[in-house]
Amino acid sequence: MSNGMSISDSFAVGSTATGPRGQRAHPLTIEHSDRLVEKLYKVGDKAWSLVGNGLSNQSFVEGPEGLIVIDTGECNEEMAAALAAVRKETNAPIAACIYTHFHYVGGTEALLAENSALPIWGHRGVQANLERFGGEIAPRVTRGLVHQFAIAMPEEGPDGVVNVGLGNFFRNPNYAPFTDGYLPAQHTFDAPMKTTIAGLAVEFYPAPSDATDSATIWFPELKLAVNNLLWPALFNVFAIRGEEYRDPRVLLRGLDELNALGADHLIGAHGPPMSGADEIHQCTLNYRDSIQFMWDQTVRCANRGLTLNETIAAIKMPEFFKGHFTTQQLYGVVEHHVRQIYTGLFGWFDEDEANLFPVPGAERLQKLIAGFGGVAAVRHAVDQALTEEDFRWAIELASWLVRCELNEHGRADAGADEDRIRLATALRGAAYSTTSANVRNWCITRALELDGSSNLQRFRTHRFQKRELARRPAAESLGLLRVLLVPQRAGELQQTLKLSFTDGGAAALTIRHAVAVPAVGEVLPATSLTASISSEHWFEIMGGKLALSKAMSDGVLETSDAAGLKAFFACFDLVTLNS
Repeated sequence: MSNGMSISDSFAVGSTATGPRGQRAHPLTIEHSDRLVEKLYKVGDKAWSLVGNGLSNQSFVEGPEGLIVIDTGECNEEMAAALAAVRKETNAPIAACIYTHFHYVGGTEALLAENSALPIWGHRGVQANLERFGGEIAPRVTRGLVHQFAIAMPEEGPDGVVNVGLGNFFRNPNYAPFTDGYLPAQHTFDAPMKTTIAGLAVEFYPAPSDATDSATIWFPELKLAVNNLLWPALFNVFAIRGEEYRDPRVLLRGLDELNALGADHLIGAHGPPMSGADEIHQCTLNYRDSIQFMWDQTVRCANRGLTLNETIAAIKMPEFFKGHFTTQQLYGVVEHHVRQIYTGLFGWFDEDEANLFPVPGAERLQKLIAGFGGVAAVRHAVDQALTEEDFRWAIELASWLVRCELNEHGRADAGADEDRIRLATALRGAAYSTTSANVRNWCITRALELDGSSNLQRFRTHRFQKRELARRPAAESLGLLRVLLVPQRAGELQQTLKLSFTDGGAAALTIRHAVAVPAVGEVLPATSLTASISSEHWFEIMGGKLALSKAMSDGVLETSDAAGLKAFFACFDLVTLNS
């Protein structure tokens, strides 16, 4: 036995407890909720941080000229509640707003009631990141959020939400319907800079973490740092919802810079604040060391020629890191972070011969089932694994049975009801035993779908949000269709559409060689296929609210070639363009 944390630490069989609403979970997962309850912390003499109001904290720093608000949460309702809480502590006027990163900028409009000319500060990349996650990859991003943040899970019972690792919920249910109040920053930076806000000296240090636009905010007169680096759980190098690679080396630089500030007070984007220079220094040091350990050991194993699975089995986090919640696997798990580091550095091929040209999914599973002795033998093995609480093996075996045939959507996700129940049972076993909120929420959400308790099919179709489309010129939205082109429908079609917007702007989209190539600008390709529509009605079509045929019959979309336009749009996998 190794003196360290093995991969089995991410879900400890037999370590299941019951939460206050009947949830089944690891005791550490239930205990972690106590750190995330709603509470307004006073941090030093001139700062406050509201924890538990939403997924993120809303924080406040008082300067001679007023109150600086840091992060505005998910919606106006959330931010309004935070304001009401801090108003019990100070009546200082709102002087400015600062974003630590793009995730929590949705409640800014709530501040305008107190300051209609609100100056906002943030990294230059905030706007681009908001646009990137609301367009081409929206279905995958949305589906990932549903799984990771327990959006489709019940509140009570064994499958009930415990917490989501960084907060007790993704969105506080008390604030529905979650009015979006994002406002762009007028004062931006992408390099270290110093300024004065509300009469206080403020220094900004770009510090990418789970977002490329993250920044550390330093108030030297207060010896206060606000950051998105040190979380109330081991840092998520890998996000189970699906994210771009987060390079630990970049994160380490940010943590070292944070530690070098010598803060007496530390406020995070998540979790309770800290005070005391010694505690902050040691906690930040330990945090960065946990991340370096994962990176260094992944590289060491890769250099030695270990495959990815061999690397995961070989890396055991030192027992030391169990000592504080900030380095415990309460959000993600070490073995997933190791996978992400490996593939981020070297790509998907790990020198395992079997991964060079693997047999295609469903065919491979059919061969495995046959080699195992047939469906009945695999079912028996799953049932045996469940009896022994060997959930890793049960999940793998049951997934063979569920994914060995393609369903009508072309996905290897069908299977007999009894096999879907087997897989759901195995996933719940892992969920109830893991310390990781991410893993628990993902497994339960998937189990609810497998057993028929939840239908997530709507999250596998492209549904553009009207408000997201309206954030950019209408002409740019036509190009988003390129990721919805179905090659079999396009065939040998060579055609260009010019779409003009009655309220300004035009764009073209050319289908050729089974790709759709957009063009926006003053000079557009010549074409015989043209159409015009208002941006309002176009966004309704893109957002699934208005069918193409109805738009044409109602006269809100005009074209000289109705048949040609229908044939063009029929190449795309968007319901409203085919109805």
